[in-house]
Amino acid sequence: MDFNKLTPIVNKPNGWALMPLVVFLCLYLVTSLIVNDFYKVPITVAFMVASIYAVATTKGLSLNDRILQFSSGAANKNIMLMLWIFILAGAFAQSAKAMGAIDATVNLTLLLLPDNLLLAGIFLASCFISLSIGTSVGTIVALVPVAAGIAAKTDVSLPFMTALVIGGAFFGDNLSFISDTTIAATRTQGCVMRDKFRVNFMIAVPAALLVFIYYIIYGAQVESTSEIHSIEWAKVIPYLIVLGTAIAGMNVTLVLLLGLLSTGIIGFIYGSFDLFGWFASMGEGITGMGELIIITLMAGGMLELIRFNGGVDYILHRLTQHVKNKKGAELSIAALVSLANICTANNTIAIITVGPLANNIAEQFKVDKRKSASILDIFSCVVQGIIPYGAQMLIAAELTQLSPISIIGYLYYPITLGIIALLSILFRYPKRYS
Repeated sequence: MDFNKLTPIVNKPNGWALMPLVVFLCLYLVTSLIVNDFYKVPITVAFMVASIYAVATTKGLSLNDRILQFSSGAANKNIMLMLWIFILAGAFAQSAKAMGAIDATVNLTLLLLPDNLLLAGIFLASCFISLSIGTSVGTIVALVPVAAGIAAKTDVSLPFMTALVIGGAFFGDNLSFISDTTIAATRTQGCVMRDKFRVNFMIAVPAALLVFIYYIIYGAQVESTSEIHSIEWAKVIPYLIVLGTAIAGMNVTLVLLLGLLSTGIIGFIYGSFDLFGWFASMGEGITGMGELIIITLMAGGMLELIRFNGGVDYILHRLTQHVKNKKGAELSIAALVSLANICTANNTIAIITVGPLANNIAEQFKVDKRKSASILDIFSCVVQGIIPYGAQMLIAAELTQLSPISIIGYLYYPITLGIIALLSILFRYPKRYS
């Protein structure tokens, strides 16, 4: 096996390289829609079939080298970091549930917020936390279990509540100064972060306000279906630690580790479990993330073969062929980063992939770099927020035991943001940066 063959080989742009993605979408999404059952085809099976197809159709390498190329994508450092987060998130979520942290936090939320403001309040909390910590994954891990608990004690559906948190999580991911997407977008376009923030703010905030108003109106119908029991205040501490350390800017893995340790200490004090009970709850949580870990590894490998075979380069080539004016240039940047995100399932990687090309397009057609950076960030977050195989959607689905497809229809904020961002290009808004 020649390891040196794995990186130097560059295949020409090739539309057929995108077929594994088509196979996955047809097998999982289209089939589920046809039979009207989103659990009929397990997402793991869909990814397995698509991955086998990707390996089988890769040219220029032996079978062993194709598998190794696939494995190099699965073992990408970003994938490995995500797996660490998934493992710690699973352990924390289950141990927090076992010691009563989720129930205590849900009861406190129901006590503090009137029924008619629950939806708007949770969305606002998700927006604030994600803006503070700059990560959608961290926000989802922290809030989705609480949102699921609230859904169980109200007449709001679980997919609706889950989507509400995901939407708010991408608000901050898109706007935060410490978000990796913001950093990648500004660096590739060569603009100042605060200037990019101003452009983003003018597009994202109207979208968030519209969704917030909707949640206020819709929330007027919400009623709690259970009585609030006495709150064991100490059991809220693990979530306060997670939120506090995250807002302080601490690394998400360390945040989850501190939260996990706090569940153990408080669980021992309250007698919720002994040492082996704590270990058992952590083990259950980690095991429960098994499907998500498998999906992430197969997706990483499959998407690497798409890149290797020229699929991403094909998209870049095709979308830049017919650009003639500033509006067309902005639309092509939006389409480039959107399709790159579909092929990589990672908004930061998508921005880094197309960022240099977007910069060239912006210079050629006199697009304001602050606007091009904003477009990159917004559309990558929109796509990442709605694809069923993105890390955020998968971890939210795993934490709630839902199908990712069942959540998509309730993702009002990412969809609204995408519409307003598209209108901002078509109608040259904001004028100062267009």
